[in-house]
Amino acid sequence: MNNIPVVMIIFGGSGDLAHRKLYPALFNLYEKGLIKDNFAVIGTARRPWSHEYLRGQVVQAISESNEHYDEQAAANFASHFYYQSHDVTDIDHYIALKKLAEDLDEKYHAQGNRIFYMAMAPRFFGTIASHINDQHLVGSGFNRLVVEKPFGHDLASAEELNKIIQGSFDEENVYRIDHYLGKEMVLDITPFRVTNPLVRNSWNAEVIQNIQVTVGESLGVGTRGGYYDTSGALRDMVQNHIFQIITLLAMPEPKKLTSQDIHQAKKDLLDSLEIPTKKDVEEHFVRGQYEAGKDNPAYLEEDQVDPNSNTETYTAGMVKFKRGPIAGVPIYYRTGKELKEKVTRIDIVLKQVENSYGTTEPNVLTIIVDPSKEIIFTINGKKVSGSGLREELLKFNYSQAELDKIPDGYERLIHDILVGDNTNFTHWAELKQYWKFIDAIEAAWSELNKEGKKPATYKPGSFGPASANNIFENPTDKWIYR
Repeated sequence: MNNIPVVMIIFGGSGDLAHRKLYPALFNLYEKGLIKDNFAVIGTARRPWSHEYLRGQVVQAISESNEHYDEQAAANFASHFYYQSHDVTDIDHYIALKKLAEDLDEKYHAQGNRIFYMAMAPRFFGTIASHINDQHLVGSGFNRLVVEKPFGHDLASAEELNKIIQGSFDEENVYRIDHYLGKEMVLDITPFRVTNPLVRNSWNAEVIQNIQVTVGESLGVGTRGGYYDTSGALRDMVQNHIFQIITLLAMPEPKKLTSQDIHQAKKDLLDSLEIPTKKDVEEHFVRGQYEAGKDNPAYLEEDQVDPNSNTETYTAGMVKFKRGPIAGVPIYYRTGKELKEKVTRIDIVLKQVENSYGTTEPNVLTIIVDPSKEIIFTINGKKVSGSGLREELLKFNYSQAELDKIPDGYERLIHDILVGDNTNFTHWAELKQYWKFIDAIEAAWSELNKEGKKPATYKPGSFGPASANNIFENPTDKWIYR
């Protein structure tokens, strides 16, 4: 790896994301040599920390993520960190931040390269982007802006935020980060699809009956009730993580494996996204809230949650495209809190064909993203004893040695930011279509609220409301993972 010179400014440097994810990821890249001697990191936040205190927090973050870390290496790494107490609404603080960045650029020979990482409350994203521009914080080298989710609350707010950001950064230098796009099995979707003739020749509307994406979480909202009640499962999970997976499953094969060609393939697909009507929402979409369980309160009883809230902790629905290799094939998703287990998986259900054995179970190609990393092909085979058929499983999984080498999603994506590869980040043209879809569902739900139709309820440890079993276009279809 190259030793990339850069000054990185992390807005929200005292926060949980920086502590749990960003600092350990940067340390791993430091140990691999991508950043080494010519980098500095400025952590900014309201807290009155010192350089030394931040460095102690960085070492602690590394120790919590890796019990076998090298203490001397961690200390050397942390020596590159500096702290600037910062009020993002105060212009004077940007002047001080600019001075510190320039001093560190000179000290570490960073060649004027800057990365600005927004790891704080989304309501400040626009303010920060504006002041980076009007206070001239950009350097003379490359300048890249990293934005965490959520990017807006709806299409209108996302468009406004994007307009502000474009005043400071070109689209190619905006990295809208989604850690799902750094997961090993999500990254494997495209090569798996296009390099295996058996799979590639089956990846079409003639062969595939439907696709099912399940993202389950076993915990409730916990201490995030205040945030979650303004978001809900649709905005929190579908608008980003789930749509990213769906896009990779449904997009046409890119002409080349360049960032430009991959994003063009995604845009071509998403321009044909079918936006649901209210009737579609009533027939093919479900929202729910978890009930009280043995160890948890009901959602409406959670701290900071409005007891009359209609915010969904579970949602299931259907996505369709008019173009692409699986145009017209329904893609179903479901996600929620307090479900049976924490799992992310994709089930590609193949159409059943008439045969001399009569009715058979469908072949299913399953990609398990988390917690294991597996590809499973469920086929039919003869029973060993007696007549009839049984299901057979053809499996691929990694060895433990291979699993140990798989980097965390943030490590992968920060690597890409450093080298200037925006393949695995969301472009505005894609995000805009996601928000159109989400807004249509939210508008329909708002109408249903006025009609007195509330979210369904479901028991903790289940797979969500029973009504989610009725969203399928074909009445004989069902959820594969039960």
